[in-house]
Amino acid sequence: MKKIFLTIATAALFTVNAFAADGGKRDGGTNVSYIALHGFTADFADATDVSWTVTKNTQKATFTVDGVQKTAFYNLQGEFLGTTQRVDNKAIPAKALAQITKEYKGYKVGEVIVYQANTDINDTIDPTSYFVDLKNDNHEVLVRITQQANIEFFQQVK
Repeated sequence: MKKIFLTIATAALFTVNAFAADGGKRDGGTNVSYIALHGFTADFADATDVSWTVTKNTQKATFTVDGVQKTAFYNLQGEFLGTTQRVDNKAIPAKALAQITKEYKGYKVGEVIVYQANTDINDTIDPTSYFVDLKNDNHEVLVRITQQANIEFFQQVK
């Protein structure tokens, strides 16, 4: 499950609407499971501009609801894992922002993604996590902000 979570977080930061040359199929394509398609249609009935990408670990629907671009993730069995969306850096909890400023001096906050997990499938994961891209002149890192506003190093990007 940790591998799926890592895949989701990384994909969330670098979400694109294009399909990989070997990968995804559009809604109704043979690579997207019926269960995922049916669940998505039920959960996101107002979604527009839906596109699907299938990887070796997940099925991903990128879509728009009320003018906001989101991504929904499903495992290969079609179970809903959670959603991501870009948010303003003002959404970061103040305690976490202060900790970032202290621990990552010289880094600027870039893109912020909020991940809303389906805790019915995995109750050991935080229901809400923020992934924050931090950059300075020489490095780029991805940190995760937990539900308790703690900062965890997640990945070296550059």
